[in-house]
Amino acid sequence: MSKPFDYSKWDNIELSDDEDDVHPNIDRESWFRMKHRSRVDREEREEADKIKIQKEMKSTNLRIQELTQTLASLDTSDDSDDELEDKDGLEAEVEALKKANEARLKKLDDYEKNKKWNVDNMCHVVEERTIINPKAGENKFSETGYALPDEPVEKKETSGTVKKTEVKKSEATSTSAPASKPIEKKETKPVEKKVEAAKPAPAPKPIVKPAPAPVKPKAGPDHASISMLSYHDFTEKYADVMEEFMTISSLDKSREFLLLHGDIMLQENASNYLLLASLEDEMNGMREKMRLTARQSQIISNIAELAKTMRTHPGNVINPFFKRLEEAEHLQGFLTGLEGFIQNLIKRAVVKKKEIDEERALEEGTDLNDIPREERLGPGGLDPVEVFESLPASMQEAFETRNTDMLKQALMEMTEEEATLHMKRCIDSGLWNEG
Repeated sequence: MSKPFDYSKWDNIELSDDEDDVHPNIDRESWFRMKHRSRVDREEREEADKIKIQKEMKSTNLRIQELTQTLASLDTSDDSDDELEDKDGLEAEVEALKKANEARLKKLDDYEKNKKWNVDNMCHVVEERTIINPKAGENKFSETGYALPDEPVEKKETSGTVKKTEVKKSEATSTSAPASKPIEKKETKPVEKKVEAAKPAPAPKPIVKPAPAPVKPKAGPDHASISMLSYHDFTEKYADVMEEFMTISSLDKSREFLLLHGDIMLQENASNYLLLASLEDEMNGMREKMRLTARQSQIISNIAELAKTMRTHPGNVINPFFKRLEEAEHLQGFLTGLEGFIQNLIKRAVVKKKEIDEERALEEGTDLNDIPREERLGPGGLDPVEVFESLPASMQEAFETRNTDMLKQALMEMTEEEATLHMKRCIDSGLWNEG
């Protein structure tokens, strides 16, 4: 049975100098410095005492060796009374020196046994090296927190050159093969019937290296190619994946889906797609569907924001994000932010729907007189029909033809006060947009 390890030396671990045991009337920094200085002084005294004891033991051992040699020489010589007295004295001195060394060794053992362990002497550095990442200063994320596209691994021309080189090598090998064909042997008659004819050694076959196996493409879409797709190409290629994610109501299933399709769903194009889809659902009157799509959109946005804060890839924070949602405090914060996002979507849907109706009315040439006066009032509360009818003929023609140069010419023909008054009324009625 092996001897158990002795853990008793760890019983004397000295607490940190920053321990909170200072009296309120004593300056904290001065107290810490005093404790540290006293500990360092104590360790220096103990170390000096150890060095002194070791030097004394070394000199004592030398003296014991000298006395031992002297006693050995006395043993070989004739015994006389004087020599016997010297021998007894030398033996007594050796015993005294050995006892003194034992006492010194015991003191060293006591020092080691009662040693106070602290942060300075508990461990020491065995090996130290510094590794610098040359790409540490590069930014791998966009301003919105999504991963930037990776650099292309190789160009197609490079791979083509490699293939041509391999083909040439194989051709060279095949052309050099006929040179190593064995020479046809001449028929020789056997000397004796019982002796068999010697068979020539088979010629070495040419060594032909097999062609390298074609590299199989990695399964799944390439991350760099996905990141470099335009929004139109991205939505055409991965619309089905995003639509499937929009219908998932369970948070656990959403997490599993993102772990499986994170290379697609954690792109900025996917976040924009979900945002526009939730806005379109609200404009079409599908409130419940909009709320679910908005939640999925916020999951993507929150993961991207968390990855930006942690300075890591969004795929690395999928599990930590959903783990945080299991806590009531973080879940409530997420739902509060989601509700604010939904309310902003509802307000934006009203404005967007009105803009679309106005554009559609302009394209179809709808008469403004057919629209109720309350609905056609401009931002300043003026009726665009009444303002248009009160404008000079030159300005009316400019608005009808949407000719900006003609409008400028008409304003230059007026006084400054008239031009300012007419343009202000056009802005208040919505006929002219300042932006």
